[in-house]
Amino acid sequence: MAISVETFFLNPEAQGTLQAQIQQMIAQGILTGRFRKGEKLPSSRKLARHLGVSRITVTLAYTELQASDYLESRDRSGYFVSPNAPEPPHFAAHHPRRDNIDWSRALGRRFTGGATPEKPQDWSRYRFPFIYGQTDPSLFDHANWRHCALRALGQKDFQALTTDYYDHDDPQLIEFIARHTLPRRGILARPGEILVTMGAQNALWLTAQVLLTQRRTAVAEEPCYHALRDILTQSRCHLAPVPVDTNGLPPDRLPEHADVIFTTPSHQSPTNATMPMDRRKALLARAAQMEALIVEDDYEFEMSFLRAPLPALKSLDTDGRVIYVGSFSKSIFPGLRLGYLVGPEPFIREARALRASVLRHPPGHIQRTAAYFLSLGHYDSLIRRMGKVFAERRKVMEGALGEHGLGIAGRGVFGGSSIWMHAPDTVDTERLDMRLREKGVLIEPGRPFFHAADPPRNFYRLAYSSIPSERIPEGIALLAEELCALP
Repeated sequence: MAISVETFFLNPEAQGTLQAQIQQMIAQGILTGRFRKGEKLPSSRKLARHLGVSRITVTLAYTELQASDYLESRDRSGYFVSPNAPEPPHFAAHHPRRDNIDWSRALGRRFTGGATPEKPQDWSRYRFPFIYGQTDPSLFDHANWRHCALRALGQKDFQALTTDYYDHDDPQLIEFIARHTLPRRGILARPGEILVTMGAQNALWLTAQVLLTQRRTAVAEEPCYHALRDILTQSRCHLAPVPVDTNGLPPDRLPEHADVIFTTPSHQSPTNATMPMDRRKALLARAAQMEALIVEDDYEFEMSFLRAPLPALKSLDTDGRVIYVGSFSKSIFPGLRLGYLVGPEPFIREARALRASVLRHPPGHIQRTAAYFLSLGHYDSLIRRMGKVFAERRKVMEGALGEHGLGIAGRGVFGGSSIWMHAPDTVDTERLDMRLREKGVLIEPGRPFFHAADPPRNFYRLAYSSIPSERIPEGIALLAEELCALP
């Protein structure tokens, strides 16, 4: 690996000759670990031109560093950091500047302190990862995704790859969403009513920013998607949590007044409750009575492998009061960060303008790659394959849970990728999680999903999206064993 010439600069206030300054600059880079053994330094000609010094000055500096075994010279290849160079210290290097800013006063707003769950980045090394929202590499269609990405890089799609759309989106992706994805949910929409987002979370943030103020009230399900609660809290609106039941959000428990109602009717997050048709109609009627808008996060509707999903709430809307949030990130892979908003044109116009002021639009190459993956039928094949595998894994998990008598608090009527669990009241599942990690088991504690100041601590989520069927029984057995061992 070559070290970029842009990382080198001379301090105008430094003491000593130019040769000594260059030697010191390179030696410090090695001693602090910025330059690693085997990395190639810029040629003497290139570094001299960059620093504005003579080439002989750089050559002499390199020669001195070679003599000190900091560098080695390879025939016709240049200078490299020597394998015998001094090792960087194992303590943190001293930072030359002091931070004299009182950040407790300087920060205008704080966005830390939310209840975002801690999910280990190395989750795949755990043998029993009952963790939600990660991709199983054995299921993903690597070959066809690579083919679509290469096609999107071709000369034919050069404009889609390089164009600054400003506040617009890839027309091929928009067309597919309008003509294929939305009709499957019973939704008809024009291109001007669709906005591509950086995943569902970004869609929810845009929606909250456009619709909510400090004087308006938002209804959120309790428990709910933890990122949504953080978004609503940051918007400084009045937040009214409404407890869900086995059928999702109950319309008769909504407050007397609300401006925006956030709900996940297909698979309630995290309980997996599915809102039945009569309740969907009742929710629309109640929202109309209150003159409230509804934001429908159609969470995991694709994972309906037990039976066909109900029509989206948006498809039943005759007033234009439902704003629909969809995502490809969970069904394709979470790192894709690609979702979409569907709503009346006045709303989409404002959301589009806000998005443009923050990030303009999601990358064109990603949009075009996704458009090809969808339009060539690879997405549907992936969903069918995932559905078959998830159905088998869920069957195995339910059998193992039943065998050990573990408490199920909620599971999707139509499918999904997880089961909402409850432990005995005395169990703190965050503590349980830490103990289980020592045995190679990952679970997701439920506390972050609750809004209450003193939330219940005995709920947790078990996902089967990232663990093969044959490991599930042993992982559940270890979970049951640990639960029995807790005081």
